[in-house]
Amino acid sequence: MRVVDSDGSQLGVLPVQEALKAARLRGVDLVEVASNANPPVCRLVDYGRYRYEQSKKEKENKKHQHINKIKEVQLRPGIDPHDFKVKLDHAVDFLCHEMKVKVTLRFRGRENAHHEIGYQVVKKFVEQVTPFASVDAPPKLVGRSINVMISPLPKSKRAPNPREGKEPLGDLQPEADYHDDHDDHEEDIQESQSSH
Repeated sequence: MRVVDSDGSQLGVLPVQEALKAARLRGVDLVEVASNANPPVCRLVDYGRYRYEQSKKEKENKKHQHINKIKEVQLRPGIDPHDFKVKLDHAVDFLCHEMKVKVTLRFRGRENAHHEIGYQVVKKFVEQVTPFASVDAPPKLVGRSINVMISPLPKSKRAPNPREGKEPLGDLQPEADYHDDHDDHEEDIQESQSSH
């Protein structure tokens, strides 16, 4: 086996016994680093430190990987225009945050007889998100639903998020000046009835 010293210098091709003896003399471990090589490559290192450095390298590599998140937007063939707009806004927010969007339109009962209506809704949805995304594949009918996957465009080619700077969708915050007048109103009614 080919043996490499802890500082990276080559010790040459040694039999296993001599390599183990060299490791013991230096007070380190003999670690196989390339088993597929011919001859196999081993290194004289402290195994605990070697594992620590390997885990550090793996963590560093994970930091540079981009993890694709997929969000799903579900539609219906008879979706209300307001609901359609809300779903569209959600999809645009997801796309502007570098997430893929899976659009699913589900059919129930008699809706299965009118797939063309579903395709129209999906087509309209895809047309409205085109400034922000590209369609990976055309819409497909799978079972009782139409599915289409949408990927965000690069930031340089993407339209700016129309909701940028506004509060996120779905986060309702209570109004600060709200108070319940209901109790005061009941007292007014009781006073007016007692005066009669």
